Amino acid sequence: MDPADIVVFGGTGDLAMRKLLPSLYLRDRDDQLAAGTRIVAVSRSGLDDAGYRDKVDAELRATAPRWAGVDVCADDAVHQRFLGRLHHVTLDVADDDWSALADLLGPQDRRIRVLYLASAPQLFGRICVGSAAAGIVDDRTRVVLEKPLGHDLASARAINDEVGSVFAEEQIFRIDHYLGKETVQNLLVLRFGNSLFEPLWNAGQIDHVQITVSESIGVGNRADYYDGSGALRDMVQNHLLQLLCLVAMEPPARIDGEGVRDEKLKVLQSLRPLDGPDVVRDTVRGQYTEGLVDGAAVPGYATELAESRAGTARERERSTTETFVALRAEVANWRWAGVPFYLRTGKRLGTHASEIVVQFKPVPHSIFPAFGEELPANRLVLRLQPDEGVRLHMTAKQPGPGGIRPIPAPLDLSFARTFGDRLPDAYERLLMDVLRGNPTLFMRRDEIEAAWTWAEPILRTWEATGQHPRPYAAGSNGPASATALVERDGRAWHEDY
Repeated sequence: MDPADIVVFGGTGDLAMRKLLPSLYLRDRDDQLAAGTRIVAVSRSGLDDAGYRDKVDAELRATAPRWAGVDVCADDAVHQRFLGRLHHVTLDVADDDWSALADLLGPQDRRIRVLYLASAPQLFGRICVGSAAAGIVDDRTRVVLEKPLGHDLASARAINDEVGSVFAEEQIFRIDHYLGKETVQNLLVLRFGNSLFEPLWNAGQIDHVQITVSESIGVGNRADYYDGSGALRDMVQNHLLQLLCLVAMEPPARIDGEGVRDEKLKVLQSLRPLDGPDVVRDTVRGQYTEGLVDGAAVPGYATELAESRAGTARERERSTTETFVALRAEVANWRWAGVPFYLRTGKRLGTHASEIVVQFKPVPHSIFPAFGEELPANRLVLRLQPDEGVRLHMTAKQPGPGGIRPIPAPLDLSFARTFGDRLPDAYERLLMDVLRGNPTLFMRRDEIEAAWTWAEPILRTWEATGQHPRPYAAGSNGPASATALVERDGRAWHEDY
């Protein structure tokens, strides 16, 4: 690749320090950043280049133990090379004078220029317009937008309009880090690279699909922000719907940016609308109370919110923001007609895990009476975290004499154990895709707006009914009504098997 200028607006913030800079460091360590590539942080902190390099150096050394054993001191030449790429420009994006940034960047020439907006979504349009006015945008410039992209359909369209007034659609990379996970991309290979699964990937053979993103952490110091968002906006409208799309999409003509995104859009447009009574019947929302997580007592959401606002007990009672959502969705097309998709996400749950479970239909008749009337159905479990991999639950004969005794047995593919190497973080992969100009794992404008079109009626119905989220104890699996949501269909969540 040509040398690049990676400009990070919000370059001293949490996202930049925890994810973006460590990811770029690791790509630089593996010689994937071209000589002459610069990383330019933009913030209001007042730091000069030396001060910013010191800050990043300290942050890298503090967080490196979490990078699967990576030692940032092991190769001092790499470490110093990376720090030498760093620059800082103090800028309030509301100001008219962007000359310091423009002077540092200079003419673009053959350089790739990436503007990464690690900032509040309400600033996206202002940053893009300001960048264009400063003369740092041309047809080789790419802009990366972090989620959440708006809080409803109208705000998402407004942001897209503002950004689109400066950048063509092919220059805009709307990032969802879940799409950079190894297991998510392996889902495409599993389906379309193996003749075993694709003939079975339909309503004739699949009973239902579960998608779970379970977090054991609470909202912590993000409580005030989170209270204006909630789990549906924060997770379902983007992450979980994107995972649903990859499970349900038709085979694209080829694996390229538009082929995959065209098929994902068709899935979003095929989702059966949820509105009015459907929302009451097919959705559950909850809010965590105090409880135990990993043996430690943790506060409830209301307490964390009140502490962030220095609020009173009376104020705590007024929040109707959900920290948990479970819902039943259907893809109304020929492949998936009648197959429920159960989506679930929440904070302060008992485990930290993300997975996709494809539950196949049971065999029509068991010829093994010693086992019972019904053999357990096959399940394909794709683990996104913490241990990325694929597990196929099958039925096998228990070894030994004395007749045939079928037992459940898994075929387990752990990426870490099988391939040995450290698995790159999702941001590592996605940042390199931006530099290469590959949009396959990024969301297109019509995808974003189709997702909001489906999710917004759920939010409206919740608001209209005025019901509070159902309480659930921290450390549990969520409200009891989430269990009832699947049990009324004669099914159970994956951990209940």
